[in-house]
Amino acid sequence: MTQDISPQASAQRLLSLDFFRGLTMLLLIGKSSGLYRLLQASDNGILSFIGFQFEHHPWNGLTFWDFVEPFFMFIVGVAIPFSALKRLERGDPWKKILLHAVERSAWLFMLGIIYYSISAGRPVWKLWNVLTQLGFTYIVAFLLMRKPIKVQVAVSFGFLLLSELLYRFWPVEGFNQAFVPAQNFGTWVDLQLMGMTEKGYWVAFNAVPTAAFTIWGVVAGLILRSERTSNQKLKILIIAGLIGIALGFALDPITPIVKRIATSSYVIETGGWCLVALAFSYWMVDLKKIQKVPKFFAIVGMNCLFIYLFDQFGGASLLIKIAKPFTYALFFWSPVLLPYATAFAAWFLLWYMCYWLYKNKILIKI
Repeated sequence: MTQDISPQASAQRLLSLDFFRGLTMLLLIGKSSGLYRLLQASDNGILSFIGFQFEHHPWNGLTFWDFVEPFFMFIVGVAIPFSALKRLERGDPWKKILLHAVERSAWLFMLGIIYYSISAGRPVWKLWNVLTQLGFTYIVAFLLMRKPIKVQVAVSFGFLLLSELLYRFWPVEGFNQAFVPAQNFGTWVDLQLMGMTEKGYWVAFNAVPTAAFTIWGVVAGLILRSERTSNQKLKILIIAGLIGIALGFALDPITPIVKRIATSSYVIETGGWCLVALAFSYWMVDLKKIQKVPKFFAIVGMNCLFIYLFDQFGGASLLIKIAKPFTYALFFWSPVLLPYATAFAAWFLLWYMCYWLYKNKILIKI
C-alpha cells in the first residue's frame, strides 16, 4: 500500500510549519550577527551560559545549538508532501515532480560546494556543509514518500543501524575507534572522498544517519495532511517524539550522543525533539490559532533558503557595517551596550529583508 498523495487529499498551507522553519532559521542566522559571541564573553553567568548554548558541544553531550540542524533537515522533510501535492493539484505529472526533486537535490548539493569554494576563493571539494548533506537526504526522503510509513521508518532505522555497524566494526587500523575523534570510520571516509579532515571532527558520512531526520519529517508531513483528526495527529507526534527522546538518552551509555559524527543515539534523541517541537508549533498556531507572534517568525520561514544563503555568503557582515554608524550615534555613551545594539540591528535587518520579500509576494526557491 502506497501513501495517498493524490490531489483529492487536503493540501492546506500550515502556518505552524512556516513558524517552526522561520524560528529555526532566525536563530541560525542570528549567529552571524555576533550576538551569541557577546553573550559568551559576558561576565554575567546566566548570559554566558545562554551564549554557550549557541555553540556545538565539543563531543559527547548536547547544547541547544545541536538541535538547529536536525530541526532544519526535519522541516525540509515535513514540507515535501505538501509541496508534491501542490504540484499535483496544479496538474503536473508525477515524472515532472520527480525530475524537479532531483534538480532540487542537485542544487542543494552544489550550493554546499559553492559555499566552501567562495570561502576558499577557489574551487574546493568539501562535503561537510548542511546543504550538501541535504542534497542526499532530500532525494532519499522524496523517493520513499509514496511507500507505507512503516517502510519509511524501517529504512530510516536501517540507515542508523548501518552507520552504527560501520563505526563499531570498521577494521582499518587507526580508524577503528568507533567514537574517538579523528580515529573513526567517518574520518576514514573523509580521507577517501576529499583527502582531508575537518578540524572540528565533522564528517561527510553524517549524510547517511541524518537522512533519518528528513525521512521522519516526510512521515510527520504525511500524518499532518492525513484524514486523522487534529487531536489524533497531535497525539501521534507527541508520543513518537517522547519515545525518541527517552530512547536517545537510554542509548547514551552504549552509543554516546555525539553530533559531530551523528551517532544513532544523537539522531534518535534530537529526532524526538523535532517531533515534539512540530507538535507544539501545530498545537499553538494551527489549533489554538495563536498566530500574531508566530507570524513574525513565519515571514522568515517563507524565504528560508534565500536568507540562509545571504547570511552564509557574508550578507550579515555587510549589514553589520551598515548598522554600525547608526548604533554608534545612539549608543556611543555605552561601550557595553553598543556591540549588543549593533548585533540586534543586524539581526533585525536580516529579518526585515524577509519581511520586504513577503510584503512584495516574492518567494525565492529552487
